[in-house]
Amino acid sequence: MYLIGDIGNTEIKICLFDKNYKVVKKLILKTNLISNKYLASKLNFLKKYSSKINIILFSSVVPPVYSVIKHFLKIKFKKKSIELKQINLNKLVKIMVNKNQVGSDRISNAIGIIDKKSNYIVLDFGTATTFDVIIKDKYLGGVIAPGITLSLKTLISKASLIPTVNISKISKIIGTNTVSAVKSGFYWGYAGLIDNIIKLIIKQTNKRFKIILTGGLANLFKNTIKGKIEVKKDLTINGLLKVAKNLK
Repeated sequence: MYLIGDIGNTEIKICLFDKNYKVVKKLILKTNLISNKYLASKLNFLKKYSSKINIILFSSVVPPVYSVIKHFLKIKFKKKSIELKQINLNKLVKIMVNKNQVGSDRISNAIGIIDKKSNYIVLDFGTATTFDVIIKDKYLGGVIAPGITLSLKTLISKASLIPTVNISKISKIIGTNTVSAVKSGFYWGYAGLIDNIIKLIIKQTNKRFKIILTGGLANLFKNTIKGKIEVKKDLTINGLLKVAKNLK
């Protein structure tokens, strides 16, 4: 069996797969709550499968949190875990930048989509909004922009007259009140940012790309972006599973 996890700044996705790569259990943990007590309550189900788990693989952009989880799994279940960047990934992807300067979630996204035939831009809506460029079997690098939800929360916390607003699709550009004005600014503002960055990537590389969206707000923007768009919600986890299969 395979225990796969993606540790992000806001949340942690964990999936347990059986030997046929079918999902046995999937859960989401809050990154800021991680402690041995919290993990004991959330990962208690692993007792049933512990003897059958052969590979534990994580991607992580929060090293201290990964350290806590790694230590917990070792002490509680006598299991060794591996972080993605510890692995030689040359057979799966050629990373054309300093690997230490790229989040392992972004590398996992690239591995999850790469087919060595097509060109891709992977747009991940997380704590940050990231764009990663994959040409054939090469990861070229990418762009990091402010995360939409984080930016919205920051604005609300700093501007006393702006109420709590949840971002959603809005048809009109001109808002008639504070809430609709903020929604318009974030929805259409990020739609413009996304289209412009994709346009500039195409101009710089002189290539055609398939656009892959992942992360929490992927479905919200899938119909506003120009080009061939596909949403893959579990891309990071699937990329990690692809790596795990190659570790056998």
